[in-house]
Amino acid sequence: MRFPRMFSAVEATAHCDLPCGVYDPAQARIEAESVKAIQEKYQASDDEVFKMRAVLIKEARADLVKHHLWVLWTDYFKPPHFEKYPHLHELFNKATKQAGAAGGKGSMDPAEGQKLLDYIAEIDKIFWETKAAA
Repeated sequence: MRFPRMFSAVEATAHCDLPCGVYDPAQARIEAESVKAIQEKYQASDDEVFKMRAVLIKEARADLVKHHLWVLWTDYFKPPHFEKYPHLHELFNKATKQAGAAGGKGSMDPAEGQKLLDYIAEIDKIFWETKAAA
């Protein structure tokens, strides 16, 4: 039995249900700033309840960083961008890993939070270069 139209592929080009075309690395940066700030507050506290809450909130923020980076990586950046910036895939890979177990989610060290912010700053620079060229 064939299902010719029922399972046909449709290309989606938006990061939400409405193709708004609104993208900005600032969303990832703001969440990453929160991750680093929580890591700093965690280090400065002796309150175990506060520290437990800090870990939970930081992990949620790190997940948001990954989400916003993935949206940029998969929806905004196109093949011509990756041709012009051949290290862009690797940069996104490093940034999302840094947001995950390697740093944002997996560490309470503010230095790891700073590494995440540094990766996002590199992505931000490329993003705005591509916007200026459009």
